[in-house]
Amino acid sequence: MPTYDLYTNDPGEPLWQVPAAGAARFGWEYDDGRERLLALYQKGKDKQWDGQRRIDWDLEVDPFDSLGTPEEAMALYGTPYWAKMSEREKGELRKHYASWQFSQFLHGEQGAMICAARIVESVPDMDAKFYSATQTMDEARHAEIYGRFLHEKIGMVYPINDNLQALLGDTLRDSRWDMPYLGMQVLIEGLALAAFGMIRDTTTKPLPQQILAYVMQDEARHVAFGRMALRDYYKQLTDAELREREEFVIEGCYLMRDRLRGVEVLENFGIPKAEAEELSERSEFLQLFRRLLFSRIVPCVKDIGLWGKRLQQAYVDMGVLEMGDSNLDLLMAQDEEIAEKLDAERFAVEERDRVAEVQDAIEAGAEG
Repeated sequence: MPTYDLYTNDPGEPLWQVPAAGAARFGWEYDDGRERLLALYQKGKDKQWDGQRRIDWDLEVDPFDSLGTPEEAMALYGTPYWAKMSEREKGELRKHYASWQFSQFLHGEQGAMICAARIVESVPDMDAKFYSATQTMDEARHAEIYGRFLHEKIGMVYPINDNLQALLGDTLRDSRWDMPYLGMQVLIEGLALAAFGMIRDTTTKPLPQQILAYVMQDEARHVAFGRMALRDYYKQLTDAELREREEFVIEGCYLMRDRLRGVEVLENFGIPKAEAEELSERSEFLQLFRRLLFSRIVPCVKDIGLWGKRLQQAYVDMGVLEMGDSNLDLLMAQDEEIAEKLDAERFAVEERDRVAEVQDAIEAGAEG
């Protein structure tokens, strides 16, 4: 079924065209590169996987409870709206929320794919071009997987959130080659990892858990790439140039904190926008998500060398400054370990099933 038939609201024109900015850069040195980045490029090649095969798409999904979301996590829980809803309506609300979340993941992954391709085009260093090429493939796989989950298992798609679209547009319109790194690898990927991780660690459903764990395994490499490239480059910038990038980070952080709340879902249930925003703000689930969001972004921003007084004050105002000391390497290592553990558990079960099947066949033959 065409995606346009599954949208809850009119997504507008079928193509969103963002004018290209900046130069395409060719380099003629093919034998020189940073050892760490070339090692990451090798890992990116070694870790490619097929979303059609690695994920068990035969797993059943109830579209009205696709994530096992507890009632307490719903923004309407405890309100008069919730008290009036039937069980069927509550299931519809869960379906809409899951669709909204995974739709933003889908649109964000397409944005990540385009940003990675832009980095291949514009970054001056060949080692960074090599790695970005592997990331472009990763992001294509992620978009494929999220699109399939929405089409086959949920049957509903939401348009891109206006504020996510604005952040993507700002990232892509900037002519400076490092901005796709900063906007995508640090801010949007940080947002995505927080959302992915929150669902991965709380869902009771095996299919979305598989999808998110495997995607996060790739994203751990992507964030490492952005950190390496920007840390090296930002050491060369003037104070004024660093402040420009910090302003971009501040604006992006406020935008993500204040605007990505799923208000569109409540509006589709007949709740006026102002009231929907107020109900979303009260959600304990949203407050927890915001904390997790900055646990990924703040230490990365500090690590790459953007830590001026105005940026620090913005993080004080948001109540997240102390997260600058979080161990980002440990978080990324855990993301990789969770995916590997999930693979090991799945393959162990499949091996036991194969052994049992062979044993049954032997016993049936003996009886015959």
